Amino acid sequence: MKKLKNVQVLTVSAFLVAIATVLGFFKIPITELIEIRFQFLPIAAGGAMFGPAVGGIIGMLTDVLAYLVKPTGAFFPGFTISSILSGIIYGLFFYKKKITIPRIIVCQLTETIICSLIINSINLSILYGNPINVVMATRLLKVLVMFPVNTVILTVMLKALPRVMPSNMRENFAK
Repeated sequence: MKKLKNVQVLTVSAFLVAIATVLGFFKIPITELIEIRFQFLPIAAGGAMFGPAVGGIIGMLTDVLAYLVKPTGAFFPGFTISSILSGIIYGLFFYKKKITIPRIIVCQLTETIICSLIINSINLSILYGNPINVVMATRLLKVLVMFPVNTVILTVMLKALPRVMPSNMRENFAK
């Protein structure tokens, strides 16, 4: 948590929360159920740059702020937990680690299974009262389609990130 006492880390983290919140309003619809979203990218960047704790905080603040700015129904803390876990997962896989294609694939697979498929299916089941097996079956197709798309988008972003970030923060990326 001492990272959050660093003004530069705090500033960049706040910037990432703001970007993620704005990106959450944009989507590219593929079908009625499947859409490309970009909100996860700043959360992943925060985890990669500052570690799992800060990544989780960025995920939490993004979810809460997005709800406050543009509520789309009742606030449900289960989705906040999912967003926190996403930031933690990205931090565990990328912080001070070499960014490789296999690492990105395993990270995205882990995040997709834990957060998108399991936790978000449970959240939707609780929220709407549908049986978990029905919700999970419906979400499985979405997850299978979006996994390669999100992996490619994440790869492009992570490969570019060290080139656009301040030089004194690049040490968080292994060569």
